[in-house]
Amino acid sequence: MKIKKQQSELTHRFTARVIRPLLGACLISATVGCQTFGRSGTSRSWFPGIPFRSTAGTESSTSPMGDSSVDGDADDGTSPKVASAGGSLLERMPGTNRLVGFVTGKHEDLPRAKQLYVRADALFKEAARAPKATRTMMFADAAGLFEDAGDEAPGSGLQQDALFMQGESLFFANDLNGARDAFETLQKKFPRNRHGDRAAARLFSISKYWIDVSKSGNDAWYTLNLFDSTRPLRDANGHAVKVLDQIRYDDPTGKLADDATMAAAAEHIRNEQYDKADEFLTDLRETFTDSDHLFLAHLLGIRCKLEIYAGPRYSERVLDEADTLVEQTRRRFPNELREEKYNEMLARAAAEIDYHKAEKLAYRARYRERQKEYGAASELYRKILRDHPTTPQAEQARTILAKIEKLPPSPTKSLAFLTKVFPSSQRSSPLETVESQQPAAEPPPETTGKKILR
Repeated sequence: MKIKKQQSELTHRFTARVIRPLLGACLISATVGCQTFGRSGTSRSWFPGIPFRSTAGTESSTSPMGDSSVDGDADDGTSPKVASAGGSLLERMPGTNRLVGFVTGKHEDLPRAKQLYVRADALFKEAARAPKATRTMMFADAAGLFEDAGDEAPGSGLQQDALFMQGESLFFANDLNGARDAFETLQKKFPRNRHGDRAAARLFSISKYWIDVSKSGNDAWYTLNLFDSTRPLRDANGHAVKVLDQIRYDDPTGKLADDATMAAAAEHIRNEQYDKADEFLTDLRETFTDSDHLFLAHLLGIRCKLEIYAGPRYSERVLDEADTLVEQTRRRFPNELREEKYNEMLARAAAEIDYHKAEKLAYRARYRERQKEYGAASELYRKILRDHPTTPQAEQARTILAKIEKLPPSPTKSLAFLTKVFPSSQRSSPLETVESQQPAAEPPPETTGKKILR
């Protein structure tokens, strides 16, 4: 009894000290959050008084991609502040910081986070105006301060800004691997953050640079990059395609999602990976129906499917898909097909599809002909003449049909007399019963209610 009483007291204390405060904090957060985000037309900040970056001005700098601009603020040394009425949510709830630290294991220090962010922002601006010799190191130091500022306020709006500025600093410090990691961490932790489009643009630039490195021949599969921070350890081309795929995965409705999809497809085509390219092009046609790349996605999709087709011994499913895509292209893009080069390109693709389908039928017909199944072979040859009359196989079909039309449609069975000597192993039908052989009984005479005379 004493043990049960002690267990009950421990359970009561745990509920009173841990569970109830957590439930109360959740209810307060939900209520205040609805009031905060329910107001329209008001720009609010989680951390009032923190200088957020502006995209108004630009500072001169350099990057590995040849980008000569760094997004910065005015030269007056001040940054615009986002107005906030009544303080942030965490400041209005003094106990929330302790609860968040208890659950996540990370304790917030908002004053220190603000100080670090201000120092990092000032160093970033100073680096943008610094000489080229010292600029790279200063950007790297600013990235470290932005990272520390974000770690001091996990899950907050300040961490969003800090992650984005960390990526920007590493980008201009020529550390493209670190910049890629920072931007992707931002997109992963905050899927709908306010820097999504600009982060995607930086990732797109990084992937384009790595693709150019691969095209230049400086990215052999057997080499390892141990000293150049602008390139991955190995396989820059593969990392570039992964970055492009991640862009469209992180924000499918973003401004660069369709561009990233088309760029990844084009890179797979360059590497002759037509099956993977076809997947990206199919996704672009089905998902981004208003994309500027839609017409090109149709033309390249037809080409990829023709390259995937393995020959008459294999399935013709990809040929049917390519044929359907040709009809869709003619129906959806009549204006683009007025240009002679595109019209000729589509006509050649349609003729190639027609040729492969006739070749498939001819292959099947020749097989039937070798088996002396001339009836089935004749039917396949007639189908070639009916559906593909302009192909070279049609002329061959006419010549062969004239020879086999008078031949028996199926081969004669050898040793057919043995079927009489050895009866079939199948069970015969049961004999009819005696009753079934007897004539049916006459129906009884009709009665009208009168006595039948005999």
